[in-house]
Amino acid sequence: MRPGDRVDILAAARVVARGAPVVAVPSPASGGQGVPPAGMDGIGSRSRGGGGFGGGIGDGALIVLSVPPGTAAALSGAAATSPLAVALR
Repeated sequence: MRPGDRVDILAAARVVARGAPVVAVPSPASGGQGVPPAGMDGIGSRSRGGGGFGGGIGDGALIVLSVPPGTAAALSGAAATSPLAVALR
């Protein structure tokens, strides 16, 4: 997965976001602690139990998406009760 790809995000067998563009992904060279894209400081993007941008091993991967506010709220709510899965389009 890389910036520019479009993904669907699923939670509990339902689609929460469809065709969301990927803005950034962690860098493999940084061990998952990727550098945030310009204009982002990583605040609010920490995985549970991990520090920095991208979280630690076992936390899952962090991807940054560009979605409307309503979709962001739906993603946040879904993530609170279910693991999220990514499907490439």
